[in-house]
Amino acid sequence: MVKLKIAQELKASANPEKAVILSSFFKTAPGEYGAGDIFLGIMVPRQREIARNNIDVSLNELQILLNSKIHEFRLTALLILVFKYERSDLKDRKKLVDFYLKNTNNINNWDLVDLSAPKILGAYLLDFDRKPLYKLAVSKNLWQRRIAIISTLAFIKQNQFEDTLNIAQVLLSDQHDLIQKAVGWMLREVGKKNLKLELEFLYKYYKLMPRTMLRYAIEKFPENKRKQFLNKK
Repeated sequence: MVKLKIAQELKASANPEKAVILSSFFKTAPGEYGAGDIFLGIMVPRQREIARNNIDVSLNELQILLNSKIHEFRLTALLILVFKYERSDLKDRKKLVDFYLKNTNNINNWDLVDLSAPKILGAYLLDFDRKPLYKLAVSKNLWQRRIAIISTLAFIKQNQFEDTLNIAQVLLSDQHDLIQKAVGWMLREVGKKNLKLELEFLYKYYKLMPRTMLRYAIEKFPENKRKQFLNKK
């Protein structure tokens, strides 16, 4: 049983009605990707508020939260980790990144990945070798693969596109729709910065891409252009 002060704050903000909705939205039924996840029904803005008020908690306390089956415990812990990272120097950032990588098994739903990976792992690897992402990209673990591609959002924001495109190629035949959506999303983000580069990638691979991935990648294209890609023409 988690008895940390932050856990009590979160429990005090619980909303059972929203918990039911979130449990369905995040696919927690047996056999679904979020199976076993427990929701308290707390919206992200409230979790951010609690995270900001508890930024000084130790990594040991964050580990306890990350080990919990309660979704909001894990997400709030990751939000605190993001705030810690943003305030840390290079030495401490390395410790936080190592802690993050040690906990990838606990970063096990798409919102947990999306709200943390670019701001911690992606941000750190802007200045370092990106090999860790390529290792994650070939993992059997769904969430590690999603961390790999979503982390590259930090690179895209700095007009660095090579790793996004390389990892997209690695994940081109991934069968999970959460990876297909993530890859398509990152390709779309590349296109916002450099449409020519996205189009070059699409012209080369669109016939091989799962339809979900392609749909996400071309979501903002003009209707006639979207139809050309979707019709494989």
